Amino acid sequence: MRFERTLFNGLLVVHPERMKDERGHFARTFCEEAFGREGLESRFPQASISFNATAGTVRGMHYQHPPHAETKLVRCTRGAVSDIVVDLRPGEPTYGQWQAFDLSAANGLALYIPAGFAHGFQTLQGETELIYLITPSFKPGMGAGLCWDDPAFGIHWPLPVSAISTQDRDWPRFEALNA
Repeated sequence: MRFERTLFNGLLVVHPERMKDERGHFARTFCEEAFGREGLESRFPQASISFNATAGTVRGMHYQHPPHAETKLVRCTRGAVSDIVVDLRPGEPTYGQWQAFDLSAANGLALYIPAGFAHGFQTLQGETELIYLITPSFKPGMGAGLCWDDPAFGIHWPLPVSAISTQDRDWPRFEALNA
């Protein structure tokens, strides 16, 4: 696997190295040793799946409060998404900025999201599924989020929103973090 740096310190795109033959391909999607060599979290006590029936579904922008802030390794295993992160780490030059990544079953890419980022995505196809490796495990009462369409970020969502939860629609705006 190959680790690609992004505009945000610590946020990486993980490229699988596919070995192809007449049957298809095989690739490692996680290796504790390789992640450790990169100085990345390599212990993920929780794995989760997100299934989304329709194109245009938005989930996010989620994070957990310290000391339970999550590091995530996110991969799209079916369909395609525009995966969005917002840097919530005060003191970073990219604080309050966002970046989008196209993750799909076809490209096999994963996104390593360190603690301190809000995360969300929009499905680009119906029947889309993502798998998350997460550390630490989810702690009830520590989850939080920011409004998906907050003008402070100006996130470009590629499709009209077809489905979003009430909770995700009603998260507070970024200015509430800084109040």
